[in-house]
Amino acid sequence: MTLKEKIGQLFSPAAFIHDTEENILALERLITEQNIGGITFFHSRHSAAANFEQRQEILNYDFTLEKLTERIQRFQKLAKTPLLISIDAEFGLAMRVEDTPQYPYAISLGAIPESQIKLIREVGYRIGKDLKQCGIHLNFAPVADINTNSNNPVIGYRSFGNDKEIVSKYALAMYEGIEKAGIKACYKHFPGHGDTDVDSHLGLPIIYKSKRELLDEELYPFMEGIKAGVDMIMVGHLAVPALSAGKKIPASLSKEVITDFLREELGFNGIVFTDALNMKSVSSMFPEPGQLEWEAFNAGNDILCFSENVTEGIKRIASNAEETQVDKSFQRIMDLKQSLDIKNIVPQTPIIFDWESHNSFNEKLAKHYIKVLEDNKKDDIIDCRSFAKVSLFSPLFNPFFNEIDNYQSTPSFEINSSKDLVWKDLEQFENLLIALFVPSAKPVNNFGMDMDVVHKMAQITKSKNCQIYVFGNPLALDKIPNKGDACKVVGAYQNFEPAQRIAALHFLDELDQGTNFQP
Repeated sequence: MTLKEKIGQLFSPAAFIHDTEENILALERLITEQNIGGITFFHSRHSAAANFEQRQEILNYDFTLEKLTERIQRFQKLAKTPLLISIDAEFGLAMRVEDTPQYPYAISLGAIPESQIKLIREVGYRIGKDLKQCGIHLNFAPVADINTNSNNPVIGYRSFGNDKEIVSKYALAMYEGIEKAGIKACYKHFPGHGDTDVDSHLGLPIIYKSKRELLDEELYPFMEGIKAGVDMIMVGHLAVPALSAGKKIPASLSKEVITDFLREELGFNGIVFTDALNMKSVSSMFPEPGQLEWEAFNAGNDILCFSENVTEGIKRIASNAEETQVDKSFQRIMDLKQSLDIKNIVPQTPIIFDWESHNSFNEKLAKHYIKVLEDNKKDDIIDCRSFAKVSLFSPLFNPFFNEIDNYQSTPSFEINSSKDLVWKDLEQFENLLIALFVPSAKPVNNFGMDMDVVHKMAQITKSKNCQIYVFGNPLALDKIPNKGDACKVVGAYQNFEPAQRIAALHFLDELDQGTNFQP
C-alpha cells in the first residue's frame, strides 16, 4: 500500500443505519477512494451519541437490523481491505438496534454477587455472539470507569459501580466473555471517566487529582486489565493534568498520556482508539479540517473514530508524520484483522435470536441483582387486606403488577402528575406497594422524573406503610426525599419484562431474598 492508503486504515468514520442515500454514497467514496480501515455504526444521525445538530432528515426507522446487515454487506463488497466493523453494544445490540436482545446495564450487573461473576462473563459471550452473527468484529465495551461522582452525566449506569475491585473484575469478565465469542472487546474510557461532572459530548471534563490518586482509583481497572492481557483501549476526551505535564488538554490528544504513560510506563502494546472525534470536547478545538486528526494520531492513537474530516485528516497526517510512525499503527491494525480473520465474519442470513433462551437468562440474572437497598422497618409487613399498588411514571398494566395479581389481585393506580385525581384514592389504604419506573437512565432533568410527583409521594411514605421497587437506574434514588420513611426500598434495576416478573416474585417472597409479604 501507499503511505496514504496505510493512513486510511487508521480511520473508522461513523456509519448510520438510518441515513439518506446521499450520505451513504459519500461514505462509500471514503471506502473506495481513501481506503478507510473500518466503520463504526450508530442508529441515526439524530441519536444522542451522534451529537448531530443539523436539520432533521425525514427517514423511515423501520427494519433497523435488516438495514444494518445490508449496509455491512454493501460496504464490505467495496473495500479492497476488509473493513473492521465496530459498534457500541455495552448492554447488547439493543443499545443501537431496536428489537434485538438487551442485557442489563453495567450498574445492574455490578449488583450481582462476586460469587456469580461467571454470569458477567456469559453476558459478554452472548453479546459477542449476537454481534458476530451480524458481521460486527468489535464491541466498544466494557466501560472500565469507576462511577465515583454521583453527578456524572455520562457514565452512571454504564459503570459496574463505585468499587474499584468490582469494576476491575467485572470489566475483565465482560471483556473475556466478548472475546470468547470470537470478536474483540475494548476497555474505555482511559484514564477513567468516572469522577467527572461534565458530559464530554458537550464540554471538556477535568479531573484535578494527583498521579498517585489516579493510580489508586481511576487507573486501577485499566492497569489490572493490561496485566491480564487486554489489548484494546479507548482513550476518553477528558483532561488529567497530572498525567499531561499540567496541561488541561484532552487525554485523547495528549502524547504524555498515551505514548509516555499508557504505552511506555504502563507497558500497553495493544491498539489505542480515540473516543468519537465529533464530540464537542475535542471537535471545537481545531477549526481547520484535518488538524484534529493529526493531533490525535500524533498523540499515539492507532485508530481514529468518528472523524468528520477523513480526507483532510489523511492529507495532514501524510504531510506531518514519519512513515515509521504510520507503519507501527498500520501493522497493529493489519495484525488484528488477520488474527480475527474478519473477511469470514460476515452477516448471517437470516439473523436468528433465541428469544426463549435470552428471556430465561435475563430472569436468571435478575434473581441475582434484585436486592433490598434499604431496610428501614424490618418488622413492618404489607397486609393485602388494605393493600394497593401504585405505578409511578408507567402504565398500571405492567408485568410487575400482572404477576402479583396472579397471586392476589389488589387495586392498582397509575400516577404521572401531581394533579392526578387518584391521589385521593390512596388515602383509604394503609399499605402501598410503590413501583417507581425511572423514566430515563441518564440524570439530566432528574432522570426524567416529575419532581412534584416525587415529593408528593415522599409525603405519603411518612404516614403509610410503603415498599418501593425501583425499576431503572437506582441512582435516581438520590433525588427521592424521605425514602428512609419507606419500610423497604428494593432495587430492581431494569424495567424490561423478565426483571419485572422476578421483582414480583421477590415481593411475594418466592425468592430467597424476598420481602415480608403476608396474605
